[in-house]
Amino acid sequence: MADSLVIIPTYNEKENIVRMIDTIFSLEKAFHILIVDDGSPDGTAELVRQKQEDHAGRLFLIERKGKLGLGTAYITGFKWGLDRGYDYLFEMDADFSHNPKDLVRLYAACEEGGADVAIGSRYVKGGRLENWPFDRIFLSFGASLYVKMITWMPVNDPTAGFICYHRRVLSSIDLDKIRFVGYAFQIEMKFAAYKLGFRIVEVPITFTDRIEGSSKMSKGIVKEAVWGVLQMRFRSFFSSYALEAVG
Repeated sequence: MADSLVIIPTYNEKENIVRMIDTIFSLEKAFHILIVDDGSPDGTAELVRQKQEDHAGRLFLIERKGKLGLGTAYITGFKWGLDRGYDYLFEMDADFSHNPKDLVRLYAACEEGGADVAIGSRYVKGGRLENWPFDRIFLSFGASLYVKMITWMPVNDPTAGFICYHRRVLSSIDLDKIRFVGYAFQIEMKFAAYKLGFRIVEVPITFTDRIEGSSKMSKGIVKEAVWGVLQMRFRSFFSSYALEAVG
């Protein structure tokens, strides 16, 4: 069995999902893939089911009814992967904004480099953005500075969604305490790992804006991120993200 599970949430990704699955399975490192599909009306889940015939025991699918949010999709995937014994669990987009080849580099940062969390980062030396308009770059970079200022977390790309977690991190966090479902979820997960003392490293990547399909960004997601960071920081003075021992 592979030690690594790549979790990919999907909603209307028929243009990308088959090519993404094929690309990940072509890598020199063995990965398993879990697709968490939120009832895509475009038939994304059906395409995944067809690919499962060729990749039994390596490609898995969880189908949910309706758009339940990015954060809940990853939480569902984390719990599924932890229950099945994976040591490394990855977050990744389906739209090729994250280069699948960089999965190997994130894995190496944890398995060989000793990191507990490896972040594919746009905002460290060697990281780049491609095909992004200036207003999106300004918003994204500004959000990163805002998060650092509020949380004091030493992460240059706190909104990044290309991540490798060692299972010891996810097993230590009470995942039911993660409150956010949009892009603020990415910030909160990193903040939880940071507050619990885990070692976080940033691996430079090139982030490329999607070519196929449509962006899931909305004003509601931005609002959640802005106010959510303040709420998250305030709550951190009074409660912990640590999973309490049972028995």
